[in-house]
Amino acid sequence: MTLTRRDMAAALAASVGLAALPRSAHAAGGPLKVAIALPGSIADGGWSQSAFEVLAQARTELQAETAYSEKVHQPQQVEVLSDYARRGYNLVIGHGGEFQDAVDRVAARFPKTSFLVTNGLRPSANVATADFHFSQPAYLLGFLAARMSKTGKVGIIAAQKFKFTNDSVAGFEAGFRAARSDGQVVTTWTGDWDDVAKGKEAAVNQLAQGVDIVWPTMDSATAGSLQAVREKGAMAFGLYYDAVTKWPDIMLQSAILDVRGLLFAMLAKAKAEGIAGRNYKFDITMPEAVRLGSFGPKVPPGTVAEIAALVARMKSGQLAVQPV
Repeated sequence: MTLTRRDMAAALAASVGLAALPRSAHAAGGPLKVAIALPGSIADGGWSQSAFEVLAQARTELQAETAYSEKVHQPQQVEVLSDYARRGYNLVIGHGGEFQDAVDRVAARFPKTSFLVTNGLRPSANVATADFHFSQPAYLLGFLAARMSKTGKVGIIAAQKFKFTNDSVAGFEAGFRAARSDGQVVTTWTGDWDDVAKGKEAAVNQLAQGVDIVWPTMDSATAGSLQAVREKGAMAFGLYYDAVTKWPDIMLQSAILDVRGLLFAMLAKAKAEGIAGRNYKFDITMPEAVRLGSFGPKVPPGTVAEIAALVARMKSGQLAVQPV
């Protein structure tokens, strides 16, 4: 069954006893004024762009007033978030776990404003967090990597150690080990989300070690990694969108973590009834937020069927992949 975004919001409300939890300061049913601080460019083709695109949908479907700031790095976070709160935005979003500390500081000074941290870790009275069950799609890609690798060495490239990246690495490794006991998962940390040259260098180094499947999980820097994979004639996985549409010659599959689905569900909930100071988890049972993309032409039908069976077991609860 495919859930609508409003179905997802309703499911979130029913999942716990929200009446006993602190609510956001936003008056349910009133005008929604939402502002979002983005870590990257609105044209990064991934994390930040997806969130930016939700604002247009919110203006049309929720009659929301919206604002955004892009390329907000840590030294500017507190001031950007504070400015939105001072200007009367009743929902202020820090898009990424790197905003958690800044949101905590600002939320304490603006108790009548509701805040949301995507991939956040510390909900509080007027701070909600929302994230994906990253380990689930990562497990599936790791399993597929084990089935498709000819060298027995696969790689994952990440920028920094946050919960999302830690969960992704752990899930990828667990899936790989479930499919084969031998082989190796090579993990590289670049320290940068957007530097294309660093992304390419990381992939080149992995490929030189015998890695033949690479999963880059950065933002703009991912393009550099994929270019290196293409030049080497290796294979890759995508993230956030169905990357086979842009990289059909190298792509095996993608973990689609639909930022648009997650954020719109949260905005719709904020407008309809307010959001509570808790964590909202989106997993593979909510396919508008978490799902796999299209299989590349190199993946044989038997392997496609294996992955489909794993997805079914995850949805039924028979296969539990826990976050770290």
